Parts: sequence; C-alpha cells; structure tokens
Amino acid sequence: MSAPTLQNLDSDRFLAAIDVGTNSIHMVVVKIQPSIPAFTIVAKEKSTVRLGDRDPETGLLTLEAMARAIAALRRCQDIATRMNAEAIVAVATSAVREAPNGRTFLAQIETELGLTINLISGQEEARRIYLGVLSGMELQNQPHVMIDIGGGSTELILGNGEEPRSLSSTKVGAVRLSAEMVKTDPISNSEFADLQFYVKGMLERAIEEIRANLNPGEQPRMIGTSGTIETLAVIHAREKLGIVPTPLNGYQFSLKDLREIVNRLRKLNYAERSAVPGMSERRSEIIVAGAVILQETMALLGIETITICERSLREGVVVDWMLTHGLIEDRLRFQSSIRQRSVLKIAQKYGVNLQHSERVAALALDLFDQTKGMVHEWDVEERELLWASAILHNCGHFISHSAHHKHSYYLIRNSDLLGYAEVEVETIANLARYHRKSDPKKKHDTYRSISSKRYRQVVEQLHPLLRLAVAMDRRQIGAIAKAQVIFQRALQQVDLYLKPTHPGDDCALELWSLGYQKSSFERAFKVKLVIEIAG
Repeated sequence: MSAPTLQNLDSDRFLAAIDVGTNSIHMVVVKIQPSIPAFTIVAKEKSTVRLGDRDPETGLLTLEAMARAIAALRRCQDIATRMNAEAIVAVATSAVREAPNGRTFLAQIETELGLTINLISGQEEARRIYLGVLSGMELQNQPHVMIDIGGGSTELILGNGEEPRSLSSTKVGAVRLSAEMVKTDPISNSEFADLQFYVKGMLERAIEEIRANLNPGEQPRMIGTSGTIETLAVIHAREKLGIVPTPLNGYQFSLKDLREIVNRLRKLNYAERSAVPGMSERRSEIIVAGAVILQETMALLGIETITICERSLREGVVVDWMLTHGLIEDRLRFQSSIRQRSVLKIAQKYGVNLQHSERVAALALDLFDQTKGMVHEWDVEERELLWASAILHNCGHFISHSAHHKHSYYLIRNSDLLGYAEVEVETIANLARYHRKSDPKKKHDTYRSISSKRYRQVVEQLHPLLRLAVAMDRRQIGAIAKAQVIFQRALQQVDLYLKPTHPGDDCALELWSLGYQKSSFERAFKVKLVIEIAG
C-alpha cells in the first residue's frame, strides 16, 4: 500500500466553519494539516436560536430570533479569534433562504459584525454535506444514501465516494413540521397520521430520484447526520447498551428499533419527552417530527439499518475551503484516502519515526502478499489493517519506552481514526500491542475486547508478520532490502531468505531478533520457519 508521507511539512492552519441553520447555529474550529491533508476539530460551539420560528403570517424572520442569532455569531467570532483562526467561513441554509428578509438579515450581520455569510442553495447544502461525510467515513465504492434532517429541510444524497449520483433538498424539517403540523401535546393519533402522510408525499420526488440513479441489483446502505438522528442514536444506545459510545461515529440502529422509539415518544407530552435520557429540552419539542422523517425515509427506500456519521455540513464547508485554497489537489483522491490520512495524522501527533514505520509497513505487506495462499487467506481489508498497525506500532514511545507496545494500544484505541469501524480500530490497536513481547492471550483484556471472532483471528495470524517486519528493521537503518518466502508444503516449512541492502552487512542483529520472534509465526501457522541470508 502506498501512502502519503509527512515530508516538507507546511505549518498547521486554523479555520472556523459556521452553519447558520433553521434550528441552531453550529461552529467548528479545525486545525488543518496541509501535508497530509487532513483536519482535526479542536473546538465546537452550538446555540439553539430557532431562526425557523418565523412570523406565521408574513414568513419573516422575527426580531427576537435575529437578535439571538447575532449574539450567537458574536460568540462564535470571539472563539475563532481566540483560537487564531485565519478565516471564518459561514453558510446559511433553509430558514434564511426562504425568509423574505433573509438577505437583509445577512447584510445586517455583515454591517454589525463584519462577518460575511454565504447563502447556499439546498443542492449546494447537500453537496457540502456529502463532502463532510466523506471526510469522516469510507464508503468503499458502495452506494450509500446520506440523510441530514435539519430544522427546515432534509437533504438526501446518493453516492459511493465518487461524484454524487443524486443531491436533493426537500422542505421537510423538524422545526418546520412541528410548527406547522403539530398542535397537540402529546401528538394526537390524527395529527400523527397526517404528519406521516405529508412526509411521505414530500419525500416522494427525492426518493424516486435516488431509485432512478441506482444500478440494477444495488441495495444502498444509509448514513445519518444531524442532531435529530444523533439524539435518536443516543436514546437507542442508552436503552440497548446502557452507555453511549464515544465517538458516536459508526453507531447503528435498525428501522424496527426506530419505530419502537417513535411509537413511545409520540405518546409522551413535552415534559415527559424532556425527561427521556439523552434528550435535550429544546430537542424534545421537535423530536417526533424529525423521527417521523427518518422513519418514513428508511421505509420508502426499504433500508433496515442506519449508521451515524458525526461529520456533516460544517465539516463539508472545511473540505470545500481546502479544495478552493489548493490544499487538496484532487477531491476524489482525498475522498478515497480517508483511512490513510487519518493514520498518518495520528502518527504525526505522537511523533512516530515515519521512515522506520514505512519500512516496517512495506516489509509486513510484502510478507502478507507472499504468504497469502500459503499459510493464510486474508485479503485487502485485513492487509489495510496490517498497514495501519505497522505505521502506528511504535506510537506508544510518545508516553514511555517501557511497555510502549501497551501504550500504543491505548493511544490507537482512543484516537480519532476516521473511516474505520470500531472493531477495526480495536484490531489495529491489538496488532500494534502484540508487535513485541507476549502473543495474544485470552486473559488479556485488550484481546478479549475484540467482539468478533474473525477479527481475533486476524490478530492471531497477522501479528507475527508485523513482528518479523519489525525485527527485519531492528537497527532502523533499512538493513534488509528484500525478503523472499518459499513454502515447502511437504515439510510444512517456510523458508525466509533475506537480501541485505549492503552486501558486506551480516545483519547479525536482525537475524538475532528474527530468531527471537519466529516462534510466534510458527505457533500461528503451525509450520517451521527457517531464516537465512540469501547467498
């Protein structure tokens, strides 16, 4: 696997991105590392200002809502200034788009605060949501429907990591529907039925567009973003697991479970919904309408499971800024290399000797490729996990040299490795943890924490390859130029021939280290390993 290197580093840059939405104003401040390229969220700010509570007769933004918004934006400016953001990129969406005085309001903000806010169309909002999702999740060239339920609109995107196939924005949102269609508390059966019927009708065109852009036989997966969906995920996690995963990225729940939650919430009044664990007071006002949008979308598309992505419009604004400022040369390359960039970002964070790690990774992947079909049958996915663990295996030195393999595990496990499922992060962390000292044992908490038997087997069989690769660069000078593997099936023996980089080098330290580590390989694959310098 080839990967970007961390050479010719540019200085880190800080950027603030603001989303002026119908329900809330959100801001993220990010640290951009142009050399990878990647960004890390270093601060967040949110204010529920309810711009969507417009005058019911005129549709105008109210003076009270505009005042709340300006106060929130002033706080955002102060935070961005304190964090040395070189720019503030702000966008406004549904509520400001539709209000007759929306553009006047943006002009007022510019006059009072000196802050320019870009009013974007529904489709442009969907495009940037897509970029935000792609900065945080790997779609693996599989079709996904992304849904973002806002206060005033719902965006639906169909894509597989390349150019989006469908971008739509529909005027159904949690705040809008709650204000226009929910007059009873708890919601009456007739209002609830009307709400469902209306949502289905409004979503029909967007759903048809998605279906028209699916190839025959394709069944898309679904990714959900936004506060409404995250709140539903938190409620589900508290009930099913007793805890809320951190981060929430990658968490899943089913349409069946969603229907159960919706059925309960619609029978509760406002005070009772506010008391539900995981529910904020303001969210409880609009959660039923928002949940119905999600429920009906999943039902119409025949999708049974949704996966949470914590990145959305704000992060998409960051990606778009990076693209326009030449920090990402090729958007599609950026979108397809989320995992690599994330790993390299963590490597940089913990001061990894990248030259050594890249040599180890190259040797480990070469061993993986040569032994595939001989002693193992793992494929591209497992190969990528081996690469990540090889790059990060020594990151524990950031804490201490002593027991650094254990420190590596905890640093990897608790880092923001984007694009990986939780079990994959656990596997990478365990592979790094077992690059030295003892083999995996059932009594080890770290090894037991891998929930999947398949991924435990990945650790059992791939950690010996990482050990051999580390041993082959024992002096961290690139002493071994090449390794050749020959499998003598009749003898159940693997011969490993090493070619030194310098002909006069006997590679004594590497041979000693390999001799010390080879027992792990022999136990994992039940073969004898013979190691020699190529003659």
